[in-house]
Amino acid sequence: MKKWIRVMLIGLMTLGLVACGNKSQTETGKDKLDEIKERGYLLVGTEGTYAPNSYHDADNKLVGFDVEVAATIAKHLGVEVKYVETEWASIFAALDAGQIDVVVNEVGYTEERAEKYDFTEPYAFVQGGILVREDDDSIRSFEDLEGKVAANESTSTWGATAVEYGATLDPVNAMAQSISEVLNGRADCTLNYVTAFHDYMKENPDAKVKIAVYSDPEPSSYIPVVKGNEKLVEAINQALKEAQESGELSAISEKYFGVDVTQK
Repeated sequence: MKKWIRVMLIGLMTLGLVACGNKSQTETGKDKLDEIKERGYLLVGTEGTYAPNSYHDADNKLVGFDVEVAATIAKHLGVEVKYVETEWASIFAALDAGQIDVVVNEVGYTEERAEKYDFTEPYAFVQGGILVREDDDSIRSFEDLEGKVAANESTSTWGATAVEYGATLDPVNAMAQSISEVLNGRADCTLNYVTAFHDYMKENPDAKVKIAVYSDPEPSSYIPVVKGNEKLVEAINQALKEAQESGELSAISEKYFGVDVTQK
């Protein structure tokens, strides 16, 4: 009964938020930053199932690199932070509907996304990679994805990359599922940032997988904001700059990755 009531309440809250929508400054005359300051907290969309960026620890507490980055940004903005855990496939719809103010979840920049959203400066720079079964030597470069099946979310930048190189997508909702698809043979590979792969392999040392291909380091994490909220973008950029200069971001990165991925 309690679970049913909780689901019903979440549904009602979602309907209310969708009705309000995520209006831009042009539509309301007020930048989203003003709204955040008035309410006193920043609504952050994040998956909660994507270690080490956003996941639940042994005590079921939401933790991770992006979770702490979001908390640091909120602190620099002078507000609290509230997290809205959302599946990746729905996370931009939640941003559009006004259920969240920003997405902090290792979001990559694409020209298609830039048509709808403004992006902050990047706050992490990591390598991408292709993970395969341990006994599979058929993929040695991104060009070898031609004709392969890649287990990735259809709306992710990595899914788009796989398709760009000629792979067929096996659509999944989480990285653990994508690796499971590789292990059970339904997919040949999965693409992601190597930091996420290393975290999985650390937690699953007996998994018969390997990283077959590494890309060059590149900007990996941006924060998208609905267009028309320039003050919010500028404020987040300033918060990120201050956190980088103080060493806060580096410390968070070392905590979750073992290396500093916040410097170019």
